[in-house]
Amino acid sequence: MTSPLIFYLLALVVPVFVGKTGSAPFWLAVQALALGAHSLAHSEALSLHALVSLFEVVVLRATLAPLLLRRAIASRGEPEADLLPSNLFTWGIATALIVLAFQFGAPALSDRQSLALGAVGATVAVALLLLSTNEAPAAQLVAVLFMENAIALFESLLAEPWPLPVHGALGAIYLLTAFVGSSLIGDPDSAGLDIDASAEGEAP
Repeated sequence: MTSPLIFYLLALVVPVFVGKTGSAPFWLAVQALALGAHSLAHSEALSLHALVSLFEVVVLRATLAPLLLRRAIASRGEPEADLLPSNLFTWGIATALIVLAFQFGAPALSDRQSLALGAVGATVAVALLLLSTNEAPAAQLVAVLFMENAIALFESLLAEPWPLPVHGALGAIYLLTAFVGSSLIGDPDSAGLDIDASAEGEAP
């Protein structure tokens, strides 16, 4: 079943090329829901493992993390900016990286596995491109969360799913990343005051 992967890829490509920082929480939630649907489709039966994985995706990745990011962006009070710089050079690099990511696993894997591996590679490549081209704190956090979604998607390529403690650890890391990152970017005024105070203290 490839429909969830298609929605996942749309939630990756659309915000990168035409999305703003303010819409990033929505696309992160769509990515998470697509991950949950893909996990259910990949599971042979509705086991406890599948239910716990779905709970982790829906509650942590699709609800709590986007809410934290949305609140941080709103409290920052800055005008919305592009996630990826809007120029042909960066768009060309992003397109080339996505194409290469899908070509990487195509010869050796089945169609479903090839699509999943391509989605993982494309997510990591796009996240690294965002980290290198956009210095805005919100965009940097979105890139890191994209990369952690790629780690969760990678599980579908394994012969056996990860144990439940691994899912719990990945979910905790994802939520901690969203919480700490949102806390750091959500109050720019306090950071500016700290810098001004240190500058005044060093002045003769």
